[in-house]
Amino acid sequence: MKLKDLSPLMKCRRAGGLSYGYDRFRIDPAVAPLQWPDDVLEQFLYDFGDNDHFVTDYGSIDLREITWRLETIPAADFHGMPTGASDDGCIKEYAKNPVYWVDVRPREVGLHWEEHGTWLRPPLLIGPVLV
Repeated sequence: MKLKDLSPLMKCRRAGGLSYGYDRFRIDPAVAPLQWPDDVLEQFLYDFGDNDHFVTDYGSIDLREITWRLETIPAADFHGMPTGASDDGCIKEYAKNPVYWVDVRPREVGLHWEEHGTWLRPPLLIGPVLV
């Protein structure tokens, strides 16, 4: 199963607006068999599953072959870590005005950064062997 295989579900999700929320999405027969952690399912598929850039970068991955695990990665390892090809330069763009990018997110995101110095939800990283 690849991202393009989920396009009918993503069309329903977009057309349904608020009535097709994440709780409904996560139990859909198209994605439920993946048995991905909720944070991953929501961030990877629900939020970005039909984003053109995202599909360009990750559309060739067989979603059934992904095994997600929670790992601690030293902050220094993030330096030089690439984004998807279509998002080339986005990290530098965010770095130009980080306050803006915190301000446009829900308040609890900024508070978490202030108190813990890290993401409210663990970021999703895809190993280069998959892409």
